[in-house]
Amino acid sequence: MKKMVLLICVMSGLLTSGSLSAQNVKFKKYFEDYTLRIDYHRVGNRQQDTVKLVAIERIPLWAGSLTRLIDPFDNGEYRVVVKDAASGRDLYSRGYNTLFREYRDTPQGRDSVACYEEVLRLPWPKCKVDICFQKRDSNQRYYTQYCYRFDPDSALAELAKVSKVKVVVPPVCLQNKGNSHKKMDVVIVPEGYGPADTAKMMRDMRSFCDYLLGQEPFASRRGDFNVWGVPLTGEASGITNPTKGIKVNSLVGSSYNTFGSDRYLMTSHLFQLHNAIGSTPCDHIIIMANSTTYGGGAIYNFYAMSSLNEMAYMVLPHELGHSIGGLADEYVDEDLSYGDMHALTFEPTEPNITTLVDFDSKWAAMLPKGTPIPTPADNSVSRRENGPMGVYEGAGYHSKGIYRPVMHCMMRDYAPFCPVCAKRLNDIFDLYTK
Repeated sequence: MKKMVLLICVMSGLLTSGSLSAQNVKFKKYFEDYTLRIDYHRVGNRQQDTVKLVAIERIPLWAGSLTRLIDPFDNGEYRVVVKDAASGRDLYSRGYNTLFREYRDTPQGRDSVACYEEVLRLPWPKCKVDICFQKRDSNQRYYTQYCYRFDPDSALAELAKVSKVKVVVPPVCLQNKGNSHKKMDVVIVPEGYGPADTAKMMRDMRSFCDYLLGQEPFASRRGDFNVWGVPLTGEASGITNPTKGIKVNSLVGSSYNTFGSDRYLMTSHLFQLHNAIGSTPCDHIIIMANSTTYGGGAIYNFYAMSSLNEMAYMVLPHELGHSIGGLADEYVDEDLSYGDMHALTFEPTEPNITTLVDFDSKWAAMLPKGTPIPTPADNSVSRRENGPMGVYEGAGYHSKGIYRPVMHCMMRDYAPFCPVCAKRLNDIFDLYTK
């Protein structure tokens, strides 16, 4: 990877951005069938943060859609927008969240400055473009935080000067249903496997492939997924767990007890993670942790992670609801250090929770006529069933002021995905496959 910044800053500051152009973008006119990987640091705290570019890489093959390049979903705290430098036309966009987003809502994140690794994968431009890093302001509107001019010709010239021999480890094909441009490519990265764990790693990757495709609506869309495994091991077996005094130099540096929550299993080593993926076709990432201790985590368009605990077949779909669907947690846990991310004065961006500030923008049209809002809880509903749709109080970690669509859902307590969550997941699948 080229360890120098090949992007030139052309704009920075609090520049309000309007809605993105919905017109159809011709991929072959503006992009090549390669991936532009951008590594950068996000540095800051709740008060402010900055983006500092680290490196770029050109990767063979763009795994995403060639026809649906503009993100139609108003989801995520952050967004990247690629604009044609000559005309200013929007060419590509994606919303996403980050681990830093959660850090800033912890007590430490109020004032203490931290540095987090982040990675973007974009289609490789044919011409000069402006790559705009956007975030939401205090009124939940996107503004352009930083915008960089990218010249692909200059970038290629600089990359050509670097003579670096890369060891390429072919991915394991767990399921191949065809052209990556018309499928959702999911990469499973094994974490916490030592040199002697190769056979176990292969068995576990196949199990995780089954967990990925085992629950609705994933099961009905099985033919829309390509699933790849990265057959890499670290120095030793196991996962770092500070509460148990366990420290492991694993492949991508994962750890339990993220932000003080024993079960929150994450990694902040995004550069290592994407180095492990390499040139494997990648739309979404699953990290498979070699530990039987319950745990996992996920962030929208970031990655999903689960341990090998006996509940993994349910934990992984829940985490994929976050990482692929951008869905919110529907359970209540007011002790979480990052639990204040949903301001009650605004409508949450996630589709499956509401503060009733603008409920018509959520699932109001899906409710049976005459449904009371809010809807009284029906405690007779089994925890393995959704129950009737309504507007039930208690979601987004809060017991009051935030509402969910059903009594029980995968995003609350491992019931099936409710109609609201299933619709968003299917809409996301379409973004990559239609």
